[in-house]
Amino acid sequence: MDNNDKKQMSIDLNPEVALGKYSNLAIISHSHSEFIIDFAEILPGLPQPKVQSRIVMAPEHVKRLLAALNDNIGKYESQFGTIILDGVAPKATFNLADFNPNGTKS
Repeated sequence: MDNNDKKQMSIDLNPEVALGKYSNLAIISHSHSEFIIDFAEILPGLPQPKVQSRIVMAPEHVKRLLAALNDNIGKYESQFGTIILDGVAPKATFNLADFNPNGTKS
């Protein structure tokens, strides 16, 4: 494909969104027709995580996002080295039902 044949996309990024939100926790749930990803911030001394942003996506778009993230992680690790996760394989998922209402794991 010639570079002239590529589609161009213009993205509107307002200054408030451009600042971004910090997140060190993602909570993912889904139904038959959509995925909900809550990006949260959990900090020492705070009683519970605070959701910074919620994204709702169709399953097909989530799968495309997963492929894009895998591709970008590969590129990142090629440039900067393997991302180490504290020497422990992370648990990929958890169920909110596994947690008590007071915020501790059962």
